[in-house]
Amino acid sequence: MSDARSRSYFLGLLPLPERQAVTRALRTETVGGLVLLVAAVVALVWANSPWSGAYEEIRDFHFGVPALGLDLSVGHWTADGLLAVFFLVAGIELKRELVLGELRTPATAALPVIAAVCGMAVPAALYAATASAGGGSLQGWAVPMATDIAFALAVLAVLSTHLPAALRAFLLTLAVVDDLGAILIIAVFFTSDLNLWALAGACAGLVVFYLLQRARVGGWWWYVPLGLAVWALMYNSGVHATVAGVAMGLILRTTPDPGEKESPAARVAHLVHPVSAGVVVPLFALFAAGVSVTGAALSEVFTSPEPLGVVIGLVAGKILGIFAGTYLAARFTRARLNPDLAWADVLGLSVLAGIGFTVALLIGELAFTDAQVGEHVKAAVLIASVLAALLAAGLLRRRNTIYRRLYEAENLDADADGIPDIYQQAQGPAAAGRRDGQAT
Repeated sequence: MSDARSRSYFLGLLPLPERQAVTRALRTETVGGLVLLVAAVVALVWANSPWSGAYEEIRDFHFGVPALGLDLSVGHWTADGLLAVFFLVAGIELKRELVLGELRTPATAALPVIAAVCGMAVPAALYAATASAGGGSLQGWAVPMATDIAFALAVLAVLSTHLPAALRAFLLTLAVVDDLGAILIIAVFFTSDLNLWALAGACAGLVVFYLLQRARVGGWWWYVPLGLAVWALMYNSGVHATVAGVAMGLILRTTPDPGEKESPAARVAHLVHPVSAGVVVPLFALFAAGVSVTGAALSEVFTSPEPLGVVIGLVAGKILGIFAGTYLAARFTRARLNPDLAWADVLGLSVLAGIGFTVALLIGELAFTDAQVGEHVKAAVLIASVLAALLAAGLLRRRNTIYRRLYEAENLDADADGIPDIYQQAQGPAAAGRRDGQAT
């Protein structure tokens, strides 16, 4: 057997079920990303308008149930409460990738995991080096580690770039592994004084959640009250409340039983994902992205070590980390780049992954308690995301002719049977190789 046939194709043709799942997820994220862009622009305009006082008043307004330890501001409700829904979806997507997707086997998981880990480690290292050189705080080392998939896809939608499904799936997988890293970082490094009784109660609730899933118990009236109780206990335990969301997402059963049309995880994702992408994340952005944009504030981004470290980490760190990690994984594993694509395409995705919005803003809020430094770090996240988007736009637009040809080929359905023709007949040596690669 030749070397070309014995190695799997990286960014090759996805299996049809995987492609359909990725398409559904990315369609929702793209629409949500466009709403996210609008919310971020509204926040920036509102916070820098004559009505900025009203913005701050609404963001800082407190309400809740003090007796349960839940008297939070609107801004904190969006970060600690609504984002738990976002992380619930992230947990479901991670579980699906681990059970059914690209991460289910070591052979297919190695390359995107190595790329994602390098794409987190290098930005953190560059931030630490920049902050240390300038005498700044190392607390923000985790801010430039996360990729915002919704924002990235919104940029692609605005550009009308016809990325093939495999490139989009690779971006999604990077973001899923990024989310896992962010979850672990939030849980381990941003846990305040622990309330062991509340933490024990949250863990007990998660065990009940697991047992209900094992017993095949259905009905939202079991899970919604239990989920709210787990979230409230997790918040009061000192562990960031969003951890409750991802834990429940990981517990949900992903594989359907015989005779079951969809698994519980798929049903929940179908219901909750549009709410997360179209409502939850934009609301968080509305109250997190409202930073003062003045000449002095912008100069601080490029002269203060902490925000400068964030910009360098997101823009340069993501490019170096993801591209180098991908190249090394392809060089020293059995993976081989799809011959229809070039390393310039991987470089474009590496630049696009520097868009770190939702999770980066959340970690920035957790890392910096000083309001002024926190505002500068938020501004740095916004500026770095815009820079990454502009650089990626230039790179990907140059390749858009190739993308359009591949996109049209893999979506052609001449017999109108609902299945793209590329899955029913060989399309030359490269397509055959890609199909062989997916089977290995």
